Amino acid sequence: MSGMTAGVGPMLREWRSHRSISQLDLAYEVGVSPRHLSFVETGKSTPSPTLIEALASRLDIPLRERNALLLAAGHAPRYSEEPFDAAAMGRIRASVQRILNAHNPYPGIALDRLWNVVVANDAATGLAGLLPEHLQGPPLNLFRASLHPDGFATMTANLDAWAGYLVDTLRRLVRVTGDARLAALEREVSAYPAVIDLDRRGRQSGATSEPTLIVPFELRIGATVLSFFTTLTTFGTPRDITLEEMTIELFYPADDTTESAVAMMQG
Repeated sequence: MSGMTAGVGPMLREWRSHRSISQLDLAYEVGVSPRHLSFVETGKSTPSPTLIEALASRLDIPLRERNALLLAAGHAPRYSEEPFDAAAMGRIRASVQRILNAHNPYPGIALDRLWNVVVANDAATGLAGLLPEHLQGPPLNLFRASLHPDGFATMTANLDAWAGYLVDTLRRLVRVTGDARLAALEREVSAYPAVIDLDRRGRQSGATSEPTLIVPFELRIGATVLSFFTTLTTFGTPRDITLEEMTIELFYPADDTTESAVAMMQG
């Protein structure tokens, strides 16, 4: 976590505090005595890899941070972090690309923990071409590209609602992961005019008189507004940091106008 004290005990204590669980409850839930957990947190006892895994599982600590806990306790890390272009990732990489390609002509992207675009299909690459060069990357960061005043913010018809969704998502990621890089990104986008205005006015401005099933992304292209809803997919049983942190986002037409407009663009 950002600003964590060195040493596995203080690190575990900070994660426990971050998850708002008492030392007593955590000890009983993982099957150790409160006294032993207290010794671990104060540095009087070094936890075994098995205990670290049990605590990390209960506290929902991501794999990257589990490795940090293991190293801080003097144990070897358990989780690999293979680059996505590594040979070992070949089959998974091909499967991700197949999903994205099959989703054309609608945008599809694979994102890392920071929501940097790792892989994109042709439709998403085409949309990225609408951005100024300084936002295209590499890496192209979806939060930055969507909220920056030079980016998609100028083309988003429902900016209040969509920006609210993105900012809430980013701030939730900061809370869940404790990642200093995400925290820095959150501070950056919080200084963008659209986010400053949204925070100042609150989220009521993004509310509509009629409830909707889902918040769409409404992109204005010339005189046409393309409306998409999105799905987020993660790997079910990752044991590698790169895969645990990867999300596949697919954009689907939210109305007939968008479906027809995209078909005409292809035609």
